[in-house]
Amino acid sequence: MKNKTLFIVLGLLVVAVMIAACASEPPKPTEVPYPTKGITYMIPFDPGGQSDREARRQQPYLEKSLGQKVTIEYKVGGGGAVGWAELVRQKPDGYYIAGINLPHIILQPLQQDTGYKTEQILPVVFFQRTPLGLAVPANSPYKTLKEFIDAAKAKPGEITVGGSGTFSGHHIATLRLQKLAGVKFNYVPFTGAAPQMTAILGGHVNSVIANSDDLVKYKDQLRILAMADAERFPLLPDVPTFKEQGIDMIEAIDRGVGVPVGTPDYIVKKLETAFLEIAKNPEVIADMKKQGFVPLAMGAAESKAHVEKMVAIYKELVKDIK
Repeated sequence: MKNKTLFIVLGLLVVAVMIAACASEPPKPTEVPYPTKGITYMIPFDPGGQSDREARRQQPYLEKSLGQKVTIEYKVGGGGAVGWAELVRQKPDGYYIAGINLPHIILQPLQQDTGYKTEQILPVVFFQRTPLGLAVPANSPYKTLKEFIDAAKAKPGEITVGGSGTFSGHHIATLRLQKLAGVKFNYVPFTGAAPQMTAILGGHVNSVIANSDDLVKYKDQLRILAMADAERFPLLPDVPTFKEQGIDMIEAIDRGVGVPVGTPDYIVKKLETAFLEIAKNPEVIADMKKQGFVPLAMGAAESKAHVEKMVAIYKELVKDIK
C-alpha cells in the first residue's frame, strides 16, 4: 500500500514538473493565414516621386502574388518622418507596410525627435538605388562645378540648393559638399522629389541635389555639374563625378519597404518573397535601368545588415559635419 501511495505521489510530482516546464516556455506564435484582406502600402512622400512611382509599378505584381488588393496611400511631411512615425504605431500584422529610404530613416532620428527610431522599422527588402548629382538650370551662369563652388565662396549662404526633405540623403549630401568645398549654401527642403524638380525647372532655386532618374529625365533642361558616385553614371556618360573634380563624395538613396518591428517572421517572409520576385523580374530591371535607377534585390536579412552598417557610417559622418 505504501509503495502504491509512493508511486502515485511520484507520478503527481512528475506531472507537476512537466506542467511547470511547459508554463515557463513562451508560447510560439501561431501562424495564421496571410494575407486574408487588403494591404495598405504607405508612401511618405508626394505622389509622383521615386517611391510613389515604384510602388505603382509594384502594385499589380503584389496583388497577383499576394492575392489581395494593395492600396497606396500617402503620409507626407518631415522628409518622410511623418509617415515613418505612423508606420511604427501600426499593428505588426503585415497589413500596413511602407516605403523606406536610406539614409533618411537613419539621419532623422540622429538629429531630432522624429516620432520613430531606426530600430523600430524592420526592413523587408531594398529594391532600388539612385546615386545623387548636382544640377543647375540649363541657362544657369554656372557651367562647371568649379564655377559653382567659386560663386558660393563669393556669396556665402546665397546660392540655394533644393532637396527632398530635411535630414535626408539630399540634405546630408549638401552638408557634405559644404564641408568638403569650404562653402555655405542655403538648403531648401521640399516634401518630395516631384516638387523639388518643379522648383528647379521653374527657376525657384539655383540648384538641386537630385536623384539619378530625375537627372536623366530632365537632362535636356538641366546642366548636371557632377555625380556623387564612384564612376560615371551609364546614362549620363558626359557628366564627371565629384571625385574626378577633386571632391571625394559618394551619396545615394536606397529605397525599399519596411514593416513595424514585431511583425512575425512568416509574414515578413511572405512579403519578402513577393517583393524579391518583382525585383528580379527582367522586365522590371530593364525598365528601372532605362529610367535611370540602379536595381537592387536585397532580402530581409541582407537589408537589416545593410541598415546596421549604414547606421555606423552615418553616425561618424554626422559627427564630422557638425
